[in-house]
Amino acid sequence: MSQNQTLFERAQRVIPGGVNSPVRAFRAVGGTPRFITRGSGAYIFDADAKRYIDYIGSWGPMILGHGHPGVLEAVQKAALEGFSFGAPTEREIELAEEILKLVPSMEQVRLVSSGTEATMSAIRLARGATGRSKFIKFEGCYHGHTDSLLVKAGSGLATFGNPTSAGVPAEVAQHTVVLEYNNVAQLEEAFSLYGHELACVIIEPIAGNMNFVRAALPFVKRLRELCTQYGALLVFDEVMTGFRVGLHSAQGHYAQLLPGFKPDISTFGKVIGGGMPLAAFGASREIMKHLAPLGGVYQAGTLSGNPVATACGLATLREIQKPGFFDSLGAKTRQLVEGLKTVAAENGVPFSADCQGGMFGFFLLPELPQNYKTVMTTDCTRFNAFFHGMLDRGVYLAPALYEAGFVSAAHTDDDIAATLDAARRALR
Repeated sequence: MSQNQTLFERAQRVIPGGVNSPVRAFRAVGGTPRFITRGSGAYIFDADAKRYIDYIGSWGPMILGHGHPGVLEAVQKAALEGFSFGAPTEREIELAEEILKLVPSMEQVRLVSSGTEATMSAIRLARGATGRSKFIKFEGCYHGHTDSLLVKAGSGLATFGNPTSAGVPAEVAQHTVVLEYNNVAQLEEAFSLYGHELACVIIEPIAGNMNFVRAALPFVKRLRELCTQYGALLVFDEVMTGFRVGLHSAQGHYAQLLPGFKPDISTFGKVIGGGMPLAAFGASREIMKHLAPLGGVYQAGTLSGNPVATACGLATLREIQKPGFFDSLGAKTRQLVEGLKTVAAENGVPFSADCQGGMFGFFLLPELPQNYKTVMTTDCTRFNAFFHGMLDRGVYLAPALYEAGFVSAAHTDDDIAATLDAARRALR
């Protein structure tokens, strides 16, 4: 029995399902989860000492790769100074200033410890600022495991959603309206029905939890117009895309295509913590003044702005601002994606793929899907076989059909060539 199997059996005795986050259990793809012992650059190593080229990157944060020297030095120095104080530190200010410098839509930011905490707080803030209760989310977008966000689409157009998790009361979900991603007509009907009752609309601008599906430009444009018209706040969930798809995040990408575009509230995570538990939400001063201790919207956290986490995040943000960083990262990601397309075509496998910055996704479909319903038509059996074929050949992709992938600055041309060679053999 491998060490991975031994550890998994041991874990299942003391941890539900043997994991502390469900996708890690390999339930979607079958087989035994790999228990990781260490990471170095573009690689991770499991309990059997097998090396993998890592395209998960801790689900996005490891944009520099594992164990970047500059980040490691910053974290070690901070740890020597103290793990946690429960009091303000100067580094919290420095990190906030760095984030705000790169995200012009925000004037103030509040640091928290997780993406779920950030999105939960953003919706509470939107409700407090507008005095309204209802909000819109889109099927296939994941915004953390807050009760009101664990909701799927109802049976009819613009209907209220149904809970997708046990333990979520129907009355909690009654204020959540769930729509189809990239469906302008549905969006317009929902606003005509509920527009003046909506506190906000929350969206992943590039959805990374139905693999990789980007919001179409006409959809984003109309969404912004409707929110402005009806006084609802537009919340961009950039927990995954923030500083991962570009230096100014996904909203910077859309602002280039739609001059003057900006969301009202933004949430961040992953990259801003560099691998440590750290996230944030922010907006204009006018909106943020509703947040305690200034206003009546309460939010607090013992470990918010943790000194070790802020050191890690600050060092990471400073590295990604170096000249040419995103040009290089984007080129590597495109090289991988285009290579995968070529290999799939050689083997006669239906395949489509997309990428932005250091984030990518692929589908065993002839065309890129635009919504969750289409994503669900992907051949799961074939994907699972491909996943294990890649894993056996030392390439670690997300162990689920519905997760995006990530390239780091540490990936080399040789790593990508090895990945494509593994894909060529796995697809055969």
